[in-house]
Amino acid sequence: MMFLEFFVWGAWFVTMGTFLDTSLSASGSQISLAYLTQSLGAIAAPFIIGLIADQYFSAQKVLGVLHIAGAALLFWASNQSTFETFFPIILAYMILYMPTLALVNSVSFRQMTNPEKQFPAVRVLGTIGWIVAGVAIGWLAWEQEGQLTSTFRMAAVASLILGVFSFLLPATPPTRHGEKATVRDILGLEAVGLLKNRSYLVFFLSSIAICIPLAFYYNFTNLFLNEQGVRSAAAVQSLGQVSEVLFLLLMPLLLVRLGVKLTLAIGMAAWGLRYVFFAFGDAGNLYWMLLLGIVLHGICYDFFFVAGQIYTDKFAGHRFRSAAQGLITLATYGVGILIGSLLAGPIVDRFATADGHNWTQIWIIPAAIAGVVMILFLILFKDRREVTEATALDASTTTVEAPGTAVPREERPHSSNT
Repeated sequence: MMFLEFFVWGAWFVTMGTFLDTSLSASGSQISLAYLTQSLGAIAAPFIIGLIADQYFSAQKVLGVLHIAGAALLFWASNQSTFETFFPIILAYMILYMPTLALVNSVSFRQMTNPEKQFPAVRVLGTIGWIVAGVAIGWLAWEQEGQLTSTFRMAAVASLILGVFSFLLPATPPTRHGEKATVRDILGLEAVGLLKNRSYLVFFLSSIAICIPLAFYYNFTNLFLNEQGVRSAAAVQSLGQVSEVLFLLLMPLLLVRLGVKLTLAIGMAAWGLRYVFFAFGDAGNLYWMLLLGIVLHGICYDFFFVAGQIYTDKFAGHRFRSAAQGLITLATYGVGILIGSLLAGPIVDRFATADGHNWTQIWIIPAAIAGVVMILFLILFKDRREVTEATALDASTTTVEAPGTAVPREERPHSSNT
């Protein structure tokens, strides 16, 4: 299930920018608009989960229906010849696909006796699925031969297989049957009180801001590599997922050794460094810079997003844990990448040339954004956190500590729950 879930996404998402540019003559703004559908799907996902899967139907059945419908949409999208007809189809697809990311997790967790130990071994198959999709595209040379319509058809076949297979998965009945979910519950707004803490507010706003340069990577890296003359660009990009797996294994140790603040800052610095490598690298003597920029994906993603999820989990405590994770996901993949996509497209159009784009000028901009976000984060974020009213709404005062940090004894509240 997990392998196919991410194989379906990786099979078309990575190369869509190149497909739109070469096959549909789309502008940079149109390419960003197509990738923006991910954010719109992320915003819609909680409503599909909260109003349908959590209340009325088993998760595996909803998963099956969404993937079968998605297969039809992907195949339909592959037959379009203009951006105007392609966009509404891919928008509808992403509104259906993004909720499946939560559904596969739900199906997994509900069957496990010890999710903390068992889930990573299952989730890593998703990353492997994404890698296999990229390698397959490179091996089949669809980028070089202008056959990227085949990526959507390959994804459609895999989505259909997963859709049928989903009905054979273990039963995962609705968790809130008979209960009425409110918009506040669905969007995780009950965790908004956590933002009263200055450090967590800084982290929250930094998470949104760092997703602005992230949109440049998602939207235009494959087009950039192909214009640079990198062969089998999609396969080369899969090195980023390989590094993601490696650094994910090191994350628990690094958090303990480095603390939350330094770990998050390293992730932000990696974003800036990656874009500098892209700005000055090429497919010739400086090809190593392009490779390092791609391999940095493991640090970029794990050191900020994974570490941030762990920080949020520890900060929110048991009562607000799920709501806080939902809120931060909505902020990053919803708001942050939405802003980034709206910004990236016009910038890429601004530096279009007769034979492609001035990528040096383009990549310097997200590098600068990442650098500014990192500096502000280092100045404003405090690694030591004390309890605030926002983190103790459910009980008496408790102390919440970031991984790898400790609140000095004299600063701890006097409470039997400390």
